[in-house]
Amino acid sequence: MIDLKVYSGHIRNWKALCSELQIDLTLPREKREEEIIKKAYLKWGKEMGLQIHGMFSFALYDTENELLFCLRDPFGTKPFYYYETSDGNFLFGTTIKEIMAQKGFKKELNDKMLQIYLTMTYTTGEETFFKGVKKLLPGRILIRKNGISEIERYWKPEFKPEKNKSVNDFADELHETLKTVMQEVKEDGEYVESFLSGGVDSSYVLAVSDATACNSCGYDDSRLDESGLARETAEILNRKFNRCLITPEEYFAAVPYVQYNMEQPLGDASAVAFALGCIATAKNTKICYSGEGADEFFGGYNMYRNAERYGENLKTFYVGNTNIMKEEEKKKILKKYYADFEPIDLVKDIYTENEGLDPLSKMCDVDIQVWLEGDIYLNVDKMSRTAGLEVRMPLTDLRIFDIASRIPSEYKVTEDENKVVLRTAASKVLPKEIAFRKKLGFVVPIRMWMADERYNADVRAKFKSDIAEKFFNLDEINAIFEDYIGGNSDNWRKVWTIYTFLVWYEEYFVKR
Repeated sequence: MIDLKVYSGHIRNWKALCSELQIDLTLPREKREEEIIKKAYLKWGKEMGLQIHGMFSFALYDTENELLFCLRDPFGTKPFYYYETSDGNFLFGTTIKEIMAQKGFKKELNDKMLQIYLTMTYTTGEETFFKGVKKLLPGRILIRKNGISEIERYWKPEFKPEKNKSVNDFADELHETLKTVMQEVKEDGEYVESFLSGGVDSSYVLAVSDATACNSCGYDDSRLDESGLARETAEILNRKFNRCLITPEEYFAAVPYVQYNMEQPLGDASAVAFALGCIATAKNTKICYSGEGADEFFGGYNMYRNAERYGENLKTFYVGNTNIMKEEEKKKILKKYYADFEPIDLVKDIYTENEGLDPLSKMCDVDIQVWLEGDIYLNVDKMSRTAGLEVRMPLTDLRIFDIASRIPSEYKVTEDENKVVLRTAASKVLPKEIAFRKKLGFVVPIRMWMADERYNADVRAKFKSDIAEKFFNLDEINAIFEDYIGGNSDNWRKVWTIYTFLVWYEEYFVKR
């Protein structure tokens, strides 16, 4: 007998799996997906994660073999956590809160993760900010039997460029594959809207989808407001456009909500805007498309243009998309510094795996395994679930990555353009000026707002608080803050990362 203990996710290729596994197609989604997981386990065992397309993490108990089988999808779009109590009980769940609510859990801070956080603005690796709570990494299975846990890897990113194809060949393949994925990502009878920024990824997803409405966040500051570009795209595609206007007051008021529901601190300033966007979108629909994955798969970040210049030096410093504090600075501001625990140590195995690849592929590999899982997918999962919204990401798919992994780096990034293949594919359904629009990113006016005395009172207070004194040398962090207030806007991320940790700590270790 197979008993599904916990599950979070959405299975795209359910029709094909139901046919192969002889499952009734008319079953309600919850029951159908439970049956798919059980029968896929019996048929494919440890390889089942490669047969299922979508977003998923789960734990099932195999009574015949007396073992617990836990699995997380290849890219880590859905989290999975576990914890062993002092008396040997094994706790697990798709959220940390599920584990905290179980008997035997002891809440303790894993303070060494602060050292990683101050560089990366998120956590990476197996450890979390809660001592003893571990994260099952993407593409892994955990088998628990006779009180012993073993972790195995069933998938990892591999890059095998095919030089005999053209940009247009890959663009054609990508476009046809995305159309196939879009047919699976929505069921008959479901109403789905789409997130839309001013960029190509979300615009492409919207254009290929049958979503009749789209949702965007906007600000009164026109310098950083992408919603005007998004509105133009919506009008061209003849879709209804909804704009969520975010004020600085709403933004700062939402920070505790975000940090608590994120479960671990996240210093990505766009997370607050995304959370407010999810709340607004959930008033109209319970399912929404989003374009995550494209930048990392297809070479979307501007820094990727420096890949060749970095060369072999990458393995000495590149830990992912963000790297805001060096070790010497952390030694100055932290009261406790662990000399043998640096961010670069957490990606050494990735560089061992990708030895021999070109520099751009190495950067993409690190970001797929570290940044996507630790920041992007965490944010999407936590904020959408909290708002009662299900976000589906069509571009995050093994079939899409398979194409990306075969594209030569020179087809991804050139001196003048990034995501060349994806943009070429998108131009089949979008005007060229949208498909090849320069990347802006999901921007937030926080670097201006946080320097404004009308909005930064809590930031200033937190930097002088007893909580801050517990972890930081107050003179050092306040010098960073005052330097930022004085006009050094480059320090905004350092200030924001320290602040979000302090808010998170207060939510979990002071208020609760």
